[in-house]
Order: sequence, then C-alpha cells, then structure tokens
Amino acid sequence: MSDLSKLAASLHLPDEPLRTPMFIDGKDHTGSSAEWVTRKSPGHGVGVTATLRASAGDLDAAVAAARRAFDDGRWSRLSGEQRATVLLKAARLIRDNVETLAYLETLESGKPIGQSRGEVTAAAGIWEYAAGLARVVHGDSHDTLGPDMLGLVLRQPVGVVGIVTPWNFPFFILSERLPFALAAGCTVVVKPAELTSTTTLKLAALLTEAGLPDGVVNVVTGLGSVVGQALAEHMDVDMISFTGSTQVGRAVLAAAGGNMKKVGLELGGKNPQIVFADADLDDAADAIAFGIAFNAGQCCVSGSRLVVHRSVEAELVERIRAVLARVRTGDPLDASNHVGAIVEARQFDKIRGFIDAGTRDGAQLVCGGDTRSEGERFFIQPTVFRNVQPGSALAQDEIFGPVLSVMPFDSFDEAIGLANGVPYGLAASIWTRDLQGAFKSLRDVQAGRIWVNCTITGGPEMPIGGFKQSGIGRETGRYGVEEYTEIKSVHVQLGKRPRWIA
Repeated sequence: MSDLSKLAASLHLPDEPLRTPMFIDGKDHTGSSAEWVTRKSPGHGVGVTATLRASAGDLDAAVAAARRAFDDGRWSRLSGEQRATVLLKAARLIRDNVETLAYLETLESGKPIGQSRGEVTAAAGIWEYAAGLARVVHGDSHDTLGPDMLGLVLRQPVGVVGIVTPWNFPFFILSERLPFALAAGCTVVVKPAELTSTTTLKLAALLTEAGLPDGVVNVVTGLGSVVGQALAEHMDVDMISFTGSTQVGRAVLAAAGGNMKKVGLELGGKNPQIVFADADLDDAADAIAFGIAFNAGQCCVSGSRLVVHRSVEAELVERIRAVLARVRTGDPLDASNHVGAIVEARQFDKIRGFIDAGTRDGAQLVCGGDTRSEGERFFIQPTVFRNVQPGSALAQDEIFGPVLSVMPFDSFDEAIGLANGVPYGLAASIWTRDLQGAFKSLRDVQAGRIWVNCTITGGPEMPIGGFKQSGIGRETGRYGVEEYTEIKSVHVQLGKRPRWIA
C-alpha cells in the first residue's frame, strides 16, 4: 500500500480510479467477465475506485475455496491460540494502515475523514477483542447423568459463512462480524456493498499478510441483487449474515430456506430518543444532534425520533437547533467538517422526498431542510421537524438520513407507547436523572440496544442486534462468537451399557 499510503497522507484525490480485484483462495481474482465498475466519490463527484462485477461462476469459486479450507481443517482445526495469533496480527496491521483505510472509506462513502479514522481504529480494537474469544469459546459438561455416563456439550464452527455488508459502515460492520466468525473457526465469503467494496478487499490482503491460510476469507464484489442473493441461496454455504434493510432481509431469509442455513440479520431501525422532564437538556441536546447528524444520519442506530415530555419540548428543540447551527457540512476530506456527503443520488432523492412529504403533511420545519447536489456531489443539512404525527411516514419509516422527528408525550405510558409504536426495535436512548424511571423504561422499551443518558457508544464487549423487524441473532460480545457455532450434545458411556435383552 506504499503509493496509496502517500496519496492518503496528502488527502488528495487520485488521478484515476484505484483498481482492486476480487480476492479468492488467497489470490487476486479478476473474474470471468473482467467487468470493472467505477465508483464516484459522493463528496467530490469524480471516479475514485473501481471494482469488479462478479459472475455466478466467481461466487461458486469463492464458496468452493471456503469449503475446501474448512473441510481440510487448515483453520477450523487449529487451536484457539493459533487463531488468536493471526487475529492479533491482523489488528496490528489495521492500526498500521489506519490512514490508508480511512482515506479509501471516505472516498467511497462520503463520510468525514475524522469519522473514518475513528471507525478504522475502533475496528482494530474489535479484532483484538475477538482474538481473545478464540481462546475462550467453549462448551459445557454434565456430570449428573449417573456414575456410568458423562455428558458433553461441544461448540463447533458452523462451517462456511456468507457475510453481506452494507455501504454505511463497510469496514466497521464487517469487523463486528468477520473476526468473530474466524475466532469460531469458520471460513468466510464476504460480499461487500457495491458502493463501498475497496476497504474490504484491502482487509483481505492484510489478513493474508497476518498469516491467514488461503481460502479462509474470500471477497466477491458486485450487485447485491445478483451476488448477495446467490450467496444466500448457495447450497454449500452453512450460514448467512446480512446487514441492511428490513425489506432485503426478508428476501435473504427466504433465500436461506433452500438448505435451511443458519441466518443472522441486523436490519432497519427507527430509534427513539426518550427525554423525560428531569433530564439534563444541554447534554441531551448535544447527543441528539450528534445522533441524527452522525454519518449524515445514514446509520441504523441513528436516534431519528425524539419522544420528549411536553413540558420541556420547546426548550429542548431550541437547544438542538442551536447545536445543529454550529454543524459544518461539506467536503469529507476536510477534517473541519462534521457532516459529509449522502452516499448516492438514489439515497439523496429518498431523503429529500421524506423532507418534502413532512412539509406537505403539516409538520413544522424547525431547521435544516436544505439539500444540494452539485454535479454528482450530494449534501443535506441536518433537519428537524416538530408536530410530527405518530402514524406519519416521518415517524414510522426508516429515512436513513439526517432528519429528526419530534413527538411530545404527557405520561410515562404514552412515552413507552410512542417509543414502541413502530415495526422496528434496534436501539433507543433514555434521558432522565431518575434511576427508578430509567430502569422501568429500559425494561419496557423494545430494543436490542439501549443507552441511558448517552447515545451511539460502547465497545465490542456488548452484544448488538434487534427486536421485531430489526433482525435475528446477535453480533459482538461473547454472543458474537457463539453465533457462528453449532452445539453438539455428546453422551459418553463410562461403564458397561445396560443390555436391552439380558
């Protein structure tokens, strides 16, 4: 990455798109069609990277490589210590290449360079944590089955895993899944989002440098509707992990039924920020502004609904408006900007459509609403609406953009009803100084991740995942490595077996 490292250090745009082939069986793979697709930076409107569009044959080759690597035990039968050594070296290589990986992430996703650096650095920490789990994942024993019987519960790697990742956090979300699958002893085929594939391909090369055997991690690129769907359907894949929209998650769940493969899904969210009257409003305002502006709102755990006690609604909304007035939106390679670009034209148009619909439906625009597309550069100012009806599209649908919907409540039960009154249950934040009220709230709110007096924070020690239509299964934490295992019950006869016929 030496020449690329110099380019990343200067934060200059490349003179021509940076080409990165697929990665199969430990080698670069150009595919049968060799069809290169150029990615234009949504923050600059020029071509910055190019990746290949895989065929069904390319996917079959990747799955076959992963299957061979699993079945011959080159990774699955190594000790936890040996696997941990490779994962720790991978973490070190990620840290050594933070600037390059962050630069590529910003070029393709449009997020601010400072955010990209933070995400890549945090991802290295996830790899370090997962390395420790490689040595501690274990089963159980039962010595209560009588003097002549011992029961063992074994955890074994599930096999070949397909991982399909989204465009909003391509490196970080992959790092919430891949090292845990590897720690368990699985082999993997990764299909990154077609808009943001390059950092995944670079990671595959770093894993080889770290000592990962050939075929253990393979990366195929292309359209989700073609390659991702085929990966979910593939009869030689034992598990599929998909992160993305609830709509596509349903299709993945159906496709996995062919061979009844194990499924892990992290899907959409419409996450509430619940603010009670006794909350620290300054702290809440800053966090709520961050939660809606982080990654331009293109975040599955974005706090996109403000459910606030009526007595403090006006005051809190004014404080949020004041914070957002200081937020700078623009060139993602300029470290002084807080908010970068919207990822592509379709997403830009979708968010703009929600803003227009909010105005038509009678919601009050407090601030923002400004959208601009300069050539093929897409920017939207963080936007706040009051007087949002709980049943409206602004309140019910995942916008995946920097749009906050404000809804007041008068009682505790009404607050919980509003918080739970959507099809999703991914995350929630609760703001109160009342310990008893906080615990009652966190018990009643239907969400897989809850923050009290904070938002969008935490480390790999804690599990992530959703309730309701926000997903199936859990990632990260010790649960994350268990997700990629199968449980086997074993009964061992120690003495003579009692005869059926004496």
